[in-house]
Amino acid sequence: MGKKTVMRKEIRVPYTDLVSYYGYIVPGAVPDETRDGKKFYYLYLWIPAVAPELGIRMISPIPEGMKASETDFIGVDYAANAAENKNYFDTWITLERAEGITSADDILNGKTATWNSFGVNDDSGEMPAQPSGSKYNSLMRITSETGNPAKALVVGLYRIGFTTYKVGEVQGGFLAQVGAPVKLPGVGISANLEDLQKLVKK
Repeated sequence: MGKKTVMRKEIRVPYTDLVSYYGYIVPGAVPDETRDGKKFYYLYLWIPAVAPELGIRMISPIPEGMKASETDFIGVDYAANAAENKNYFDTWITLERAEGITSADDILNGKTATWNSFGVNDDSGEMPAQPSGSKYNSLMRITSETGNPAKALVVGLYRIGFTTYKVGEVQGGFLAQVGAPVKLPGVGISANLEDLQKLVKK
């Protein structure tokens, strides 16, 4: 659910569009990048239309009873580990957009692009608690700033970066979801740019 302030009161705005990615990080997996000693992994996201707001959340482990459907995006190691729910991590997420990539034909240019950050989130009290009882799952709500090109939610290539709050291993199952208050037909999520381009150019 999104948030909106009307007459100084905060109200909820339903996200009418929601896409899900089910993933699993196997122990010892090679990270996409190491930042400040932390192992970072990326989910690449194609947003095909201007959005007034995006909600990004990540839950680890995948909540009991939730399984990927045919319409969800699925990571390569998810199917083999779908029943495993003992491993999980303290999620920490960020959302970034690649500069200058506004066409699906240019998605592979993300390999050398400059990335602009929309912010980060570590712990959210609004998210379900982990098996430990701690509310260490993550949630971001980003409102488009139309007057600021670096903070506008325009058509383009984005990436969700995730790691742990403390330096350590990222391992176990996770569910990443992207929501918007408007329909965004053609959204795609993948752990690599090549597969993302194939998804959105079908």
